[in-house]
Amino acid sequence: VAMGLSAATTAIVARRIGEKDADGAGITAFQAILTGFSISLVLSLAGLIFARPIMRLMGADEAMIHDFGGYAVIMLGSNTVIMLLFVINAVFRSAGDAIIAMKVLFVGNLLNIILDPVLIFGLGPIPAMGIEGAAVATVLGRGIAIVYQLFILLRGSGRVKIVLKHCHLRFDIIGSLLKLSVGGTVQTLVATTSWIVLMRVVSMFGSSALAGYTIALRIIVFVLLPSFGISNAAATLVGQNLGAKQPQRAEKSVWITGNLNLAFLALAGSVLVLFPGYFISFFINDADVIASGSQALRIVSYGFLAYGYGMVLVNSFNGAGDTFTPTKINVISYYLLEIPLAYFLAIYLGMNEQGVFWAIVCSESVMTLLAFYFFRQGKWKLMKV
Repeated sequence: VAMGLSAATTAIVARRIGEKDADGAGITAFQAILTGFSISLVLSLAGLIFARPIMRLMGADEAMIHDFGGYAVIMLGSNTVIMLLFVINAVFRSAGDAIIAMKVLFVGNLLNIILDPVLIFGLGPIPAMGIEGAAVATVLGRGIAIVYQLFILLRGSGRVKIVLKHCHLRFDIIGSLLKLSVGGTVQTLVATTSWIVLMRVVSMFGSSALAGYTIALRIIVFVLLPSFGISNAAATLVGQNLGAKQPQRAEKSVWITGNLNLAFLALAGSVLVLFPGYFISFFINDADVIASGSQALRIVSYGFLAYGYGMVLVNSFNGAGDTFTPTKINVISYYLLEIPLAYFLAIYLGMNEQGVFWAIVCSESVMTLLAFYFFRQGKWKLMKV
């Protein structure tokens, strides 16, 4: 939901910046923050109530739920901090202030890193909280980062500034945000739930396979962070250029950004393919987990070339305000292809967890081909937000 609302915020704020409408950008930023805060309160309540049942649904045993359920309760119950962090950073990025967004995340994550050992293991009068301490550290780090974000917005040191005249309800803008965020939320929900289903399939092959897959995913997400930044830049460039009535320049910026992302992921993917065991063993010293994680890391990394262009093209649709097309692409790639293919390869063909990994590569490749086809049609250039 946070990513969906962020996509909607990016599309509208970038368009106002391209139109050189500073007040419009500020008003939209306030409506986005208000909307995100309101939605997150509902989700936080649901997280507090259903955290442990969700773990049980995912196959966790009662001992795991008893020992580690507190982490899930804290993380899901503090949904407001991640929601606002995403939405406000979307305001900065869409205005071209990516450096500010980076500084915010640096502050939040640095505090998280500092607080983690203190709260997990205890220090002086601070008691050891175990894994729940990791959750509290994350919430505190993100919460302080949000205070920093609001300080920048209110001070006006970036391209978007919120002043008193912007702080009133605009139901027309909230309606536009919600309309666009539905597509963004569904496309993210489709992708996220597909990964959860894949994790459930992998869990059928034992705890070592699940642990290796989980560690591999953490590494992959870390490696993809620069690509997320590059693809977010594509969304900003598209939105601002469409706002400036420059659709051809918008398209050109997407191809340039796609080539840049492709080059980066080709290099990163090559390293992961050649040395997967080294990266997995950095986190754990279990031969079975290292073997399974290495397989996951190597196979999924084969799809980096396709994913490099796919994520840029998908974000470009979102930046133009066309959140429906990426949703359609995700439904086809993940629900109609990835999940059935993973189950077929892993269970019916007996490829076990490797079948899941190859299904990921196939679905990401199809996603890129579909995104390329729809992007070339050019209907995104006609979107009004």
